[in-house]
Amino acid sequence: MILSLTRVACARGGRLLFAGVSLDLAPGEAMIVTGPNGIGKSSLLRVAAGLLAPFDGIVVRSAPVALMTDDLALDAERTLADVLTFWARLDRGGAARERVAAAIETVGLSPIAGIPVRLLSTGQRRRAALARVLASQVPLWLLDEPGNGLDSAGLAMLEQVIARHRAGGGAVVLTTHQPLSVPGARTLALDERVPA
Repeated sequence: MILSLTRVACARGGRLLFAGVSLDLAPGEAMIVTGPNGIGKSSLLRVAAGLLAPFDGIVVRSAPVALMTDDLALDAERTLADVLTFWARLDRGGAARERVAAAIETVGLSPIAGIPVRLLSTGQRRRAALARVLASQVPLWLLDEPGNGLDSAGLAMLEQVIARHRAGGGAVVLTTHQPLSVPGARTLALDERVPA
């Protein structure tokens, strides 16, 4: 297993968001987390990534994690290529420039790799966040609303990138309000795990 959650609960701001969440994710598998806004989908991904301690339960990761959220954590004044290279070096060290160049090409941002991050549109920022995940080359992806801000071509690219990652033995947990084609993905309805 790449990721295992056993009866996990999460509390934020003194409120229990969800409880009793269990899942096992093996190489090549995908899980789509659904539920209305505010139910705790983003918090579940942060718990799975190890950025937020579970209120209860056990989280086991057997592989490095890449987390994609709305917060780009990219220096707005540096160029896209430079800032992604900075993170790629932190994530995995060697050949960072080559990994970033390939990731930027995959997400369709090569023509603007030399512009400052502050000039990116919303859709370009989402593509940049996905490029950061790709460049990390880690087995476990946790993607929070990865399709937000993407046009139809961007959504098709996202689906292809996820499919290739899974075909190579990677695993993906994602949240989405948009219809995404992720063949064979299981669904976790988080609104069914809300305490009464």
